[in-house]
Amino acid sequence: MSDLEAPLRPKRKKIWVDYFVQFRWILVIFVVLPISFTLYFLTYLGDVRSEWKSFKTRQKEHDANVEKVVKRLKQRNPSKDGLVCTARKPWIAVGMRNVDYKRARHFEVDLSAFRNVLNIDKERMVARVEPLVNMGQITRVTVPMNLALAVVAELDDLTVGGLINGYGIEGSSHKYGLFSDTVVAFEIVLADGSLVRATKDNEYSDLFYAIPWSQGTLGLLVAAEIKLIPIKEYMKLTYKPVVGTLKDIAQAYADSFAPRDGDQDNDEKVPDFVETMIYSPTRAVCMTGRYASKEEAKKKGNKINSVGWWYKTWFYQHAETALKKGLFVEYIPTREYYHRHTRCLYWEGKLILPFADQWWFRFLFGWLMPPKVSLLKATQGEAIRNYYHEMHVIQDILVPLYKVGDALEWVDREMEIYPLWLCPHKLYKLPVKTMVYPEAGFELQRRQGDTQDAQMFTDVGVYYAPGPVLRGEVFDGADAVRRLENWMIENHCFQPQYAVSELNEKSFWRMFDAGLYEHCRKKYGAVGTFMSVYYKSKKGRKTEKEVREAEQAHLETAYAEVDQPAD
Repeated sequence: MSDLEAPLRPKRKKIWVDYFVQFRWILVIFVVLPISFTLYFLTYLGDVRSEWKSFKTRQKEHDANVEKVVKRLKQRNPSKDGLVCTARKPWIAVGMRNVDYKRARHFEVDLSAFRNVLNIDKERMVARVEPLVNMGQITRVTVPMNLALAVVAELDDLTVGGLINGYGIEGSSHKYGLFSDTVVAFEIVLADGSLVRATKDNEYSDLFYAIPWSQGTLGLLVAAEIKLIPIKEYMKLTYKPVVGTLKDIAQAYADSFAPRDGDQDNDEKVPDFVETMIYSPTRAVCMTGRYASKEEAKKKGNKINSVGWWYKTWFYQHAETALKKGLFVEYIPTREYYHRHTRCLYWEGKLILPFADQWWFRFLFGWLMPPKVSLLKATQGEAIRNYYHEMHVIQDILVPLYKVGDALEWVDREMEIYPLWLCPHKLYKLPVKTMVYPEAGFELQRRQGDTQDAQMFTDVGVYYAPGPVLRGEVFDGADAVRRLENWMIENHCFQPQYAVSELNEKSFWRMFDAGLYEHCRKKYGAVGTFMSVYYKSKKGRKTEKEVREAEQAHLETAYAEVDQPAD
């Protein structure tokens, strides 16, 4: 949206919090970055120590830790103790939603020891891992074997447990679906302390399909078996500039990975990786990647770009150069490509440290980046936290591919946020209806990107300060998110629950389907033991009494409707 077209808003009067935010970089430079680097290094040493152990030793430790969890759950007195939560501190979570549910009385179970890669099964092409294994750790183990998880989320700190219980996506999701779609089996400790293994075709198949998006409210995840794929040493990445309207950009993005002839499962026509970054209402860069061998990458004339070095231009800024120099191709070491957005946290790093993208800072201090999101949250305080809720947006809109243009126009009109991130993913038609599901009858429409078993969706990543905020104008962030959520419900979109949500309970269950989830809550004893997913995601503080009463009222209504006899 141009300045002439931008709505006229009154100027916003600055308050003391504005100055704290403006100069927060001082705290980040001298406190957050050094502590972050130290924690990253100590975590790395712990991961290396774990990798030195045999798989047999790791499994023995895992069994002992599971026994501790089972024993701890059986110690709980439901009439006296609060609802079950993990012992992880509220600020440690990577998501921007504040973990206010832990302010209520709760019964803690410590899962901090579950951070080992338990086995890499090359015959079954499955990795068995514990929930606190993060993406940086798993790629460090698998990539040297020319293997990788089918979906590797970009940021190093994202954990397996968070990506399963919540939401995970990557540029390969147009082929494999969301992170949770690549899981072969879940190992769950239920409310009564029993350990079960859930797969899509065993007696716990309902639990298998209910776990994704449940936010850990059905049981405690202690291990998962995840699909592996063969890879090569490099990613051949093509950068293609696009100039036009937002609808033009949306179409160019769709054409970059979805053949118009509908041959979506043809690997010759569909790239291995896809993402698009939109820098303004008229300019974008579409990127497509294919795995390439070391021999191909090192052929004369090919350019190799090791984007992982600390002094390198931030990836989103490097990609933007295609708008000036036109289409170009380069080869990036595969593991560095996986984590291309880690150092700059997409483009959020620019807001946190306004000068961190400058060459001198990258060269002298880039090795300290990125600051840990958990430490940023821990050092912000209540006032700054509320400020970010009002003046800053971090949302993902999971929208059907054919509606991406409409979503882009809505965000441009209502928020004026750039850059924007586009990443496609399959949303599978499953044997049961889960919390997120494709549109009814999508397979009959034969729209671009869809197949018989999956509808193509897109994550529209909206991360930055809105245009009015950058111009010093009045902006109501909570209201903007509320209107966005209403638009999403009307257009069969979904909102990942790591984000700050303004949804009330009724609207939450209009966006998501409660049927299977509530069935499993009741069947596996989660009611009265684990907080429901809505209240765990709900913005604001909660009390145990509020959660229990609201959940019981909701369940009574839901089951009254379910139990009605059919006509």
